[in-house]
Amino acid sequence: MNVNPTIAEADRAAAAGDFARAQKLLTEAAAAPDADARLFLKLAAVSKAAGQPGAALTAVERALVQQPLDFVALVLRATLLDALGGAEAGEAWSHALAQRPAGELPAPMLATIEAGEKKRDEWLGAREARMKRAMAAAEDRASAEERERIERFRSNALRRTRPYHSEPTHFHYPGLVEREYHPRRLFSWLERLEAATAQIAAEFRSVMAAERAELVPYIQYADHRPLDAWRPLNNNRDWTAIHLWQNGRVIDANARHCPATMALLETIDQPSIGGAGPNAMFSLLAPHTAIPPHVGVNNARLVCHLPLVVPPGCWFRVGAETRHWREGEAFVFDDSIEHEALNPTDQLRVVFIFDVWHPGLSAVEREAVAALIEAEAGAASPV
Repeated sequence: MNVNPTIAEADRAAAAGDFARAQKLLTEAAAAPDADARLFLKLAAVSKAAGQPGAALTAVERALVQQPLDFVALVLRATLLDALGGAEAGEAWSHALAQRPAGELPAPMLATIEAGEKKRDEWLGAREARMKRAMAAAEDRASAEERERIERFRSNALRRTRPYHSEPTHFHYPGLVEREYHPRRLFSWLERLEAATAQIAAEFRSVMAAERAELVPYIQYADHRPLDAWRPLNNNRDWTAIHLWQNGRVIDANARHCPATMALLETIDQPSIGGAGPNAMFSLLAPHTAIPPHVGVNNARLVCHLPLVVPPGCWFRVGAETRHWREGEAFVFDDSIEHEALNPTDQLRVVFIFDVWHPGLSAVEREAVAALIEAEAGAASPV
């Protein structure tokens, strides 16, 4: 390997503490048309050591032209802007920290990163305050639902959250409104469902006590299928289900113990799709069990959760919003948007789950969706 003699001499000067000479030599080497990002970073480092942060900033920005996402270069740029009192320092730290690699960082860098996080947070706080002042008049007139969306808009702009989209594994119907959690006003039956929580919970206990009840792993698929994220839960009784409806079929061994729950489901607008729906079940998540991030098969349906047994600390995330389940408080969400769950406690968590039509579909669209999915029955797994 050929070593550029100018660079080698600069290295010796830097090692001897003669940063001015090292800077001069590296500046000469950097004038070559084939100068690479490593050389510019070296020049930035010796320029900084020589007490010339402006020259160091110029050099590191030349390195970033070639490698715009280099974490070390971005951190050095942010540090230099800090030293120069630049107004861009907070944003520079935000860009740098976004590229932080996984795993442990060298100990000498940790203090620098901690200081950078503080600078970034101060910058974000100032931006947020400015945004809030500008939006205050509109926000004051907004409804609760509108305020929630306005707050998320601001959070996305600050990159504290990001947009999530519907990405079903099999069936994507175009043009439907994408919401992580859908507004309660769209589902008139939610209060009636919540009022029946005690009765549904009692029927859950009844079916659990029955000798012939069917309690099966929630995830069941052939081991050869390319679904690696699910492997720890495949055929695992840490996440089980007691199905009342499964892919459009009543599971009589369970349903006969739950007459009030089945009658209530009859009043709710569930998808009736041969081989695919409706679906309704009691979902049991064992202590210290995580459900990994995933998406469902079909965005034409939504999913309702009615928590029945929820130890404190159990949570559920859809997109950028995490909620803690609360017994008797139902919600409707889009399972074609990435979601995950965790039971971090020592106790069992139980949620009653069923599917409903997406409210954005007309009657003829529902008919078309059902016809297509019925034609493809068996192609999709109800994960």
